[in-house]
Amino acid sequence: MTTLLDEVRTRGFARLRPEESLARLRLPAPLLADFAASWQRLETDAFMADGGRYRRRRIANFLALPGRPDHVRGLHRPHFQAVVHNTLNGGVDRWFAPVEDATIAHPACAGLLALGREVADNLHPDTPWFVEMHQFRIEAAAGTPGLPTPEGVHHDGVDVVLIAMLARRNLRGGETRVTDPKGAELARFTLDGLLDLAVMDDRRVMHGVTPVEPADSALPSSRDVLVLTWRKA
Repeated sequence: MTTLLDEVRTRGFARLRPEESLARLRLPAPLLADFAASWQRLETDAFMADGGRYRRRRIANFLALPGRPDHVRGLHRPHFQAVVHNTLNGGVDRWFAPVEDATIAHPACAGLLALGREVADNLHPDTPWFVEMHQFRIEAAAGTPGLPTPEGVHHDGVDVVLIAMLARRNLRGGETRVTDPKGAELARFTLDGLLDLAVMDDRRVMHGVTPVEPADSALPSSRDVLVLTWRKA
């Protein structure tokens, strides 16, 4: 964990390639495939102010208290972002379908929550955390690109963000950009492969993802990611 923490402290973000993430989580491939399969059951995001129907999602929230390693799931509630953090969809309560119980109970979910929590606790010791979990699927079709971050490069308005790739299918694009608060680019990379992930200090850096389009216009095209955020409760 030292390298990951050092990178986040030094640069404001870090990336773990799939082999590094898998080594930390120590989960067999069949279990991870079962976790990734839950993205097949997401529901359409009906709150896109641009009128788009290209995004599917589910959400959940947790409380994590100092000195207690677990994340306790909270009652289902809407997702809210201030307009300053989401100029497209901010300023309203957005009710999305809850993450399925079996997905929450999966060892991969617990492992990724623990990974991000360790970073959050080291950056801000003795902090109670409100944690949100977002399952996203972005779909694209010929002539109709999908927008992973339609609001553009942004802060999430939290303390720590973990973004993990689950699957890319028949895609071009989807490049992650990390910038400083003034918009100067710090890094550009494409999350590709099961549990290729990035961890970000949301106070120090902004992030965004370029549009996606089908590599083969005749085939289905989608991008599945998990986003976890930690905010002081």
